[in-house]
Amino acid sequence: MITMKFFFGETDDLSDAYMIRQKVFVEEQNVSEAEEYDGTDGACVHIVAYDNDAPVSTGRVMITPPVGKPDPYTGEVYTHDDYIIGRVATLKSHRGQGLAAGIMDALIDSCRNMGGKRVILHAQLSAKSFYEKLGFTPYGEEFEEAGIRHISMEMLPQAGCKGCKSDCANKCE
Repeated sequence: MITMKFFFGETDDLSDAYMIRQKVFVEEQNVSEAEEYDGTDGACVHIVAYDNDAPVSTGRVMITPPVGKPDPYTGEVYTHDDYIIGRVATLKSHRGQGLAAGIMDALIDSCRNMGGKRVILHAQLSAKSFYEKLGFTPYGEEFEEAGIRHISMEMLPQAGCKGCKSDCANKCE
């Protein structure tokens, strides 16, 4: 049975999320630990999906972006209305089961419920179509982050919006 649990970066144990990120990003994709564990987890709400009691998928949303400071990869300056989703990962053994989409739905709902006006993410180019299906739109130029090509993507969620459903502000159907 799949269950999901939220964790608060400043106060909760993030070891389950870290284990998944270590396997997916550091071991599979060769992202350095310094880049993966970037010091911003405390400013994030994390979610972990469990298959029975085993952690299998994770993601986070930064609820206090570095307002006024340019993004080190894109140069974009964020506002208090921006919520940044990242570190979405699923263990290889559980891919293709819709877990990442479930993680994203929960994170997007959290952004909306916390008053986010814009949800942003840095998508690996290999995952761009996945995020487009969820209602995200690419913007800006491609860039390299952790040795992997990325593109910035955004969604403008509104009350009642569920990604690519017809009541979504993005009109992505």
